[in-house]
Amino acid sequence: MDHTQQPQHTNRQYEEDLRGLRAGLLKMGGLVERQIAEAIEALVNRDSDHAREVIERDQEVNRLDIENDEQCIRLLALHQPTASDLRFITTGLKITTDLERIGDNAVNICERALELNEVPQLKPYIDLPRMAEIAQTMVKDSIDAFMRDDTDLADQVIDRDDEVDMLNYQVYRELLSYMAEDPHTISSATRLLFVSKYLERIADHATNIAEMVVYMVKGKMIKHVETRKREAREAS
Repeated sequence: MDHTQQPQHTNRQYEEDLRGLRAGLLKMGGLVERQIAEAIEALVNRDSDHAREVIERDQEVNRLDIENDEQCIRLLALHQPTASDLRFITTGLKITTDLERIGDNAVNICERALELNEVPQLKPYIDLPRMAEIAQTMVKDSIDAFMRDDTDLADQVIDRDDEVDMLNYQVYRELLSYMAEDPHTISSATRLLFVSKYLERIADHATNIAEMVVYMVKGKMIKHVETRKREAREAS
């Protein structure tokens, strides 16, 4: 009897471990979304205490990164999953890296905010919060697409990256004109350029996740195709 019950126990443990991985990835995704939103709030509101809180919370992002990686490896080693579960777990292993780097970029925004808060504000922040809103939505949708095997939603995330790139270029041109007209603005403008670049990188990581979803579901690698398209746009 014990022998016949063992596979059932193993199967129950496997399903529990798989649910644990899903929950861990959702929690990490939700946390980095919050980090993006609060990093921009700290910048716009010139709230240095809030910026320090976001920086401190990155330890939780790093902890979840390690826990999710360990859960993926445990599932692979103990249960030897196949087919769709194997694709889900191996993709999850890659996604944690992108989520951790998104968290790092939120920290980078806060570090620039701390520096900017020490000097008078250069200009009203309009495009940067818009970029952050789009990037945050891209992160959320890329994780949702992953959880639901939704390639249509993943494609929408990939398409939305163009909007972030356009806003980044717009910010770049505007800040460049500030620096050209008044050299005293160079320090602040440079830091704002960094913030814009960090947001563009967050959107790129969300795009990476979306591209992995398409590959996971369709077995179609679009990463290098999208990279070539992006390089062509930047060159034009």
